[in-house]
Amino acid sequence: QVQLVESGGGLVQAGGSLRLSCAASVLTFSKYAMTWFRQAPGKEREFVATISLGGSATYADSMKGRFTISRDNAKNTVYLQINSLKPEDTAIYYCAANWLIGTVTGKDYRYWGQGTQVTVSS
Repeated sequence: QVQLVESGGGLVQAGGSLRLSCAASVLTFSKYAMTWFRQAPGKEREFVATISLGGSATYADSMKGRFTISRDNAKNTVYLQINSLKPEDTAIYYCAANWLIGTVTGKDYRYWGQGTQVTVSS
């Protein structure tokens, strides 16, 4: 069983930055690919970024440049740094864990956090 707890969301003005964190309660964190998704009001959940066991990152095309995913296996935590925030980044951000392999499809993930709200004001 993997429990994921996100934090770091909040209300921020456009142009600002946030760093989201996702802490995992599992001994084998280093064996899980970690991924961030987001869901905006009235929209479907979308893939943001994933990071492999070795630290290789893959981003959705629309997220490249402003989003940075990273992981600290010693702290069982994955991060998402978001810079130059835009109102369209307003969403609930979820982290998800998958054994060994990360994918861009939410249905592949068994373990999810409860989400953290990011609201960007214009």
